[in-house]
Amino acid sequence: MNKIRVALIEDHDLTRVGIRTALQQRQEIEVIGEAANASEGLKLLQTSHPDIAIIDIGLPDKDGIELTRQIKASQDSEDDSHTKVLILTLRDNKEAVLAAFAAGADSYCMKDISFDNLLEALRVTHGGNSWIDPAIARIVLQQARETPEIAEPVTAESKTVAINAADAEYDQMIAAYPLTERELEVLQLIVEGCSNAVIAEKLYITVGTVKTHVRNILNKLCADDRTQAAVRALRSGLVG
Repeated sequence: MNKIRVALIEDHDLTRVGIRTALQQRQEIEVIGEAANASEGLKLLQTSHPDIAIIDIGLPDKDGIELTRQIKASQDSEDDSHTKVLILTLRDNKEAVLAAFAAGADSYCMKDISFDNLLEALRVTHGGNSWIDPAIARIVLQQARETPEIAEPVTAESKTVAINAADAEYDQMIAAYPLTERELEVLQLIVEGCSNAVIAEKLYITVGTVKTHVRNILNKLCADDRTQAAVRALRSGLVG
């Protein structure tokens, strides 16, 4: 089994040591290095090229959002092997959350996440999907309801998640290809950050069936990935 190679960039010593120690107990995880600030973290990522970088949003020399933006801007968008970013944050304010989305982070976790959920977030992220903390999903929904249009352009230099108001054409698409009751259940669990395996367990269906539902959901919402589907679902009011 190939291990998930993880780099940890966190300035709080006890938090960093605690996460590192816990991760090192898991055979599927290899902690390849750690750093206490953004400058050291960037050097670590450039030399070790981990699968996932866990980055604290509140680093002392440069915040994790800016570090994420730098990392994503330096990577080839055509290369599937680039380092994925999992933001770890105590901040639940709208500005920080939306900035993290725009910077191109792949997954988003609050610092009070349980270790089991952190492991699940790492597995989901490593698998090419996004794990979004339910608290963060609620913030995105609240912001979307308050502001008619919030958009970050997709550029060649950075991966961003656009959070746009659903226009008439998108409304018509939802009307033409409505989600089934089961697909809405799956979509709700996607928004809550559940993996395919967890969704299968909660709904008493097979992982293969979940994958079929997810594929149908992405097609109906014209979404490229689970993150975009979750944002569009929240923005359009399909789930709450």
